[in-house]
Amino acid sequence: MVVGLDNGGTSNNATVVDADGRFLVDRLVETPSHVREGPAVAVDALVRAMHGVLELTGVPIERVRAVGLDTPGPASADGVISARGATNFGHPEWCGFDFRGALEERLGLPVVYNNDGNAAALYAHHVRFGPAAAEHSSVAAIVGTGLGGGVVVGGRVVTGAAGMAGELGHVHIPLRGLLEPDQPVPSCNCGFEGDAESVASLTGIERNLLPYWLTRYPGHELASVEPIAKAARMLRGLGERGDEMALRIFEQQAIAIGRLFTVAAQFMDPDVYFLGGGVVEAAPHFRQWFLDKVREHVVLREEQRAASELLLVHDLDMAGARGAALAALQQVKASDG
Repeated sequence: MVVGLDNGGTSNNATVVDADGRFLVDRLVETPSHVREGPAVAVDALVRAMHGVLELTGVPIERVRAVGLDTPGPASADGVISARGATNFGHPEWCGFDFRGALEERLGLPVVYNNDGNAAALYAHHVRFGPAAAEHSSVAAIVGTGLGGGVVVGGRVVTGAAGMAGELGHVHIPLRGLLEPDQPVPSCNCGFEGDAESVASLTGIERNLLPYWLTRYPGHELASVEPIAKAARMLRGLGERGDEMALRIFEQQAIAIGRLFTVAAQFMDPDVYFLGGGVVEAAPHFRQWFLDKVREHVVLREEQRAASELLLVHDLDMAGARGAALAALQQVKASDG
């Protein structure tokens, strides 16, 4: 058995997969992640999440060969959080923290690391292609608190020399025609300006888009909501109801993702472009509107359009944990020969 642990900004999600790739959990198994309280508390929370899912499935810990862990990035291929920190890890002790190594030491089991975008991308790829996964490639953008991403080639995640490949949120995108003439250039927590995450993420809404658009709609109901982080979380519900300002904001996000996929098409030319995360967990009519807007702004050659697909990530809430588990299972099988 292999356990998959998906670490997020507020919750951990856990799953278990057997040697044949069958998941023993068909729903979310969530517990608080406590990442804002720092690494020590967060590692404890992951240990509890693992024991909780094993108890739920009736799997003794002696049968667990490995643990798959995914977290938000940027982080190295070995699970060391970036020295500059990351969107979800505001506590100063996270900078340069060896997350994978700390969890492995606590559990006494091998821990295989991927960032959350990579894990979700791997799961989406294997769901789409199944036994033929090794014959195809895909790129995924996962919209959440930040903007995660993943590149899968030959059925495996591309990690890169420093382990930071697939950080699509920090790819710079063209802003002309996306921003209003008087709209400030959006900034990202990573220190970049004008990257995809600065627009297409919950943090991008809170930090950049909503403050600007409230100046254009001064009488809007969100103008009196404080803090602005709360107002940002309310925006999707308004978008589902057709609120004009909300739709203007989400249209900018869709344009950003479309341009990001356009960039990806030039250096990768994948079989599938996957879109996942909170924005596509909305009501079906809004989800379809957003997907259509993204598709409208992906510029592909005629041959590329005929050979590729734009799809939603399946089992959105569970994709990270399941992808992390699959990555660990791949490693276990490889070590067994």
